[in-house]
Amino acid sequence: MTTMRKLFLLIVLAFAIGIQTTMARTIKILAIGNSFSEDAIEQYLHELADADGIETIIGNLFIGGCSLERHMQCVNGNLPDYRYRKIGVDGVTKETSKCDIASAIADEEWDYVSVQQASHFSGDYTTYQPYLSQLVAYVKAHTKKDVKIVFHQTWAYAQNSDHGGFKRYGNSQKQMYDAINGALKQVIKDIHPDVIVPSGTAIQNARTSSIGDNMNRDGYHLNLLYGRYTAACTWFQAIFKRSVVGNSYAPEGVTAEQKTIAQKAASAAVKHKFKVTQIK
Repeated sequence: MTTMRKLFLLIVLAFAIGIQTTMARTIKILAIGNSFSEDAIEQYLHELADADGIETIIGNLFIGGCSLERHMQCVNGNLPDYRYRKIGVDGVTKETSKCDIASAIADEEWDYVSVQQASHFSGDYTTYQPYLSQLVAYVKAHTKKDVKIVFHQTWAYAQNSDHGGFKRYGNSQKQMYDAINGALKQVIKDIHPDVIVPSGTAIQNARTSSIGDNMNRDGYHLNLLYGRYTAACTWFQAIFKRSVVGNSYAPEGVTAEQKTIAQKAASAAVKHKFKVTQIK
């Protein structure tokens, strides 16, 4: 074997080992959110990643119904108003009550930090700024240099929802979804997030299936099984850049049909963020 060929093989081997080492490290994800981030990442994302050989630490820093404006009030006042739940590499969840945002951000060297708007404001971009840009700037200033900023697109309410904020959209699911998409396009222009998690489109996709408009448990929060699983599938594919279709994990109680619908709805949403895909 020639010296040049040996050198080439050594370079290829080193590259392969580097990729393997990168994929083997623990991926750390923090959501700064509300009950909609609780629905999306706390239950099944860790298990989906684990089934695909990815080790994770997942944190959720949340206040129910929290808007971007309130997040910035908590930042500026260093307010301990959050509940902070962290799912470790072993899948065990630990909760810290009365947590402030600075403490949660400093708790780990996060690879991904997500932000989102309160669901009732999610289609009204006038409620986003200047708080969204301020929150992203704060996160970047207090995390590692290569942190990835994630924007979580939330979902439109069920058509029969009695949530007071639904009136903002004429009590129309389609109007609300279209408004959320409009706001997301402006988010992309203003803050250029590294990752978009289109849970709103994934839920809308799943509603075209045999499940119908039954993705919520109370008209706005997600069904505890296939609803939350659909959102987690969306996070999986958006973050890890791997198709969730065919992932072996599904929570107990989710049927084979619901598993397929959820995975296909999520995958289609990541590929087509602003377009509803019919799921058969």
